Amino acid sequence: MTANDSPTQVRAEGAQAPRTAVSVPTGAAADPRPARRSPRLRPGRLREYLIFLAFIAPNFILLAVFSFWPVIYNAYLSLTDWNMISPVRRFVGLDNYVDLFTGSEFREVLLNTVYFMGVVVFGSLALGLAVALLLNQRLRGRTAVRTMVFAPHVLSGAAIGVAWIFIFDPNYGLSRVFFEAIGKSSPAWLTDSDWALPAVIIVYLWKSVGFAAIVYLAGLQGMPKDLYESAALDGARGWTLFRRITLPLLSPVTYFLMITTIISSFQAFDVIAAMTGGGPGEATTILSWYVYDKGFKDFQAGPAGAGAVVMFLVLLAVTLFQTRYVERKVHYR
Repeated sequence: MTANDSPTQVRAEGAQAPRTAVSVPTGAAADPRPARRSPRLRPGRLREYLIFLAFIAPNFILLAVFSFWPVIYNAYLSLTDWNMISPVRRFVGLDNYVDLFTGSEFREVLLNTVYFMGVVVFGSLALGLAVALLLNQRLRGRTAVRTMVFAPHVLSGAAIGVAWIFIFDPNYGLSRVFFEAIGKSSPAWLTDSDWALPAVIIVYLWKSVGFAAIVYLAGLQGMPKDLYESAALDGARGWTLFRRITLPLLSPVTYFLMITTIISSFQAFDVIAAMTGGGPGEATTILSWYVYDKGFKDFQAGPAGAGAVVMFLVLLAVTLFQTRYVERKVHYR
């Protein structure tokens, strides 16, 4: 700066002076990405996880001990010829399954199971809906009638079976009185192979219809009344209302009852044990009784385990079919 330079020139030169660059050591360049948080859990968050695990651990332990492990162990036993007494368990591979499907006994058991399940499922749904429609009317003593309808469902299957043995007695039972009134002789319900399975089905229907009726009744009472009023204004009556409104709105209830009834019919045991014991012959033997008979009467763990695996696979296939195809027809509101 000279004496002749003006202050304005000095300020301009000072403003145009280049900035001094600060050298940055190699490897110390600033990372534009945000710094990652430490993977360590905060003490409060870790405590929440531990509490969560403490609550669900008992459920998982119970499922593992009483559900998962028995299924795995049963699958293993189905590949052996263990007699449930000897400590020796000889591995036989798929021989038990081959014997099942090549023998006539198991084919008859499968046919009995399909027949029993089909009649019980569709009979329970149809009769349950009919009873529910009746109970949905304004009748005197509806509460007492509902109790009477539902009571068989909560009674012991063994007690029901014993009671119906006396009813089906061809010499002294109520069935004899009924058939004599129409001029016929009472069949030997429980000793005739042609009548034994229908007799068991009648008893099981009597036991299961009450549950279906109460569930259907709850669905009927939860339906919106404005739909019926609008349809009535358009001239819909009777069967049209039932087919176009009632049945579609009840489809979730029907779907639920179909699944639960199929599962319960596969597991039917107490009524058969009390009334027929699977007989006469194999007339009333279904899969659940076959597994029990082979395992705890004949002490053949291999065939019993194979039968249980087949029952599990059939139930799984039926459930998947319902979930894949039947649920499409369900109208959820």
